[in-house]
Amino acid sequence: MTSIIAIVGRPNVGKSTLFNRLSRSMNSIVDDQPGVTRDRNYATVNWEGKSFIIVDTGGFDEKDDGPFSEQVRQQVIKAIEEADQILFMMDGRSGLVPADKEVADILRRYDKKTYTAVNKIDSPEKENLLHDFYSLGVETIYPLSSAHGYGLRTLMDDIAGSIPDDSGPVETENQVRVAILGKPNAGKSSLINRIVGHERMLVSEIPGTTRDSVDIKINRGDREYLLIDTAGIRRKSKVSDKIDKFSMIKAIRAIERCHIAIIMIDANEGISEQDARICGYALDRMRGVILAVNKWDLVKKEHERVKQLDLDMDRQLQFVSYAPRINISALTGERVNKIFEKIDAVYEQFDMRINTNEVNKLVEEMILKRPPPLVGSRRLKFYYATQTGTRPPTFVVFVNYPKAVHFSYERFIVNQIRSSFGLDNIPVRVIFRERKRNQK
Repeated sequence: MTSIIAIVGRPNVGKSTLFNRLSRSMNSIVDDQPGVTRDRNYATVNWEGKSFIIVDTGGFDEKDDGPFSEQVRQQVIKAIEEADQILFMMDGRSGLVPADKEVADILRRYDKKTYTAVNKIDSPEKENLLHDFYSLGVETIYPLSSAHGYGLRTLMDDIAGSIPDDSGPVETENQVRVAILGKPNAGKSSLINRIVGHERMLVSEIPGTTRDSVDIKINRGDREYLLIDTAGIRRKSKVSDKIDKFSMIKAIRAIERCHIAIIMIDANEGISEQDARICGYALDRMRGVILAVNKWDLVKKEHERVKQLDLDMDRQLQFVSYAPRINISALTGERVNKIFEKIDAVYEQFDMRINTNEVNKLVEEMILKRPPPLVGSRRLKFYYATQTGTRPPTFVVFVNYPKAVHFSYERFIVNQIRSSFGLDNIPVRVIFRERKRNQK
């Protein structure tokens, strides 16, 4: 399970500068995932082979009585509670101030692994500014310049070194992992409770996998399922005009772990931008998606509302048009027992492997049906293709100019693969690579 590192401190000590440096420009950072950082308040970082999430927070100041000060303070407290480790930042130029002491006192209450950094120290000559900060009783203080990178490697090496190689739960190879996602009150917990109530072969419950949810193992026939519950993913905050960070991070953790995301949609409320956003997070990570339209019992007899719901789903969720849909009522149990049929069907495709000869035969047929376009005065050539992975099915196509493959032709290839091999309910990944001269 991906570790969370929250950056906290009073206002204007350089938290966002450090966050931006880590999330955008450092050579050691190789994974700035789409969907993770689009709201620019959290990012997935890979440092020396260790992956973790960093979170920027608002400045914590007990004396601030501005209109949003209390909301900001609550968000910082929530960040501390949700994080696995804390990076506490202070300002070396300003020296130790009462607000720093207040933050330090708050952090002591939570007894979490904390790295204390004094920012705006950009050379060894300025490290004498650290002396006052040791009065906080901290054993190790990291001199740091968020703007210039001084001291950053030492700090990040220590953070990465403290993260376990595998902090997640033990998951068996044949286990189907299913995350239940959606807005607050969409019916996620009701669905899980209904499923558990239906299933008499419950194996175990694993508390603490996520901080306010429970992973549930279920055996049906010869297959084991892991249901991953998540907190409701809220819409954009009125305080900061950004998505509630930790709801999003929990959802991302769940999506990273799962094979299939069941996205709960409230039929009574209709489709929202947030529903589309959640689907986008699953698509970014190429997970299977099932659209579970909940509270169907409230709308199914109102034909105009049903018609409008169908139109809105077609329009707003067109980018996951491959995702199967099921109309359910977690409250009454209507069609809940059919969900595993959808899960099995999606997983069968998600884990499918295609013979290389069949893949190459399809490539030849595609080229005949729709020849590749010219690239300048030269024609794009496709040599051969093979499937390199599953979950999702991943295909590598060797060509003479990979960067010249237009997105429309790539879409044509993806659609041909999906329709030809019965992969109509899942995303398919296609990677274009240049054929080396010694390859045949």
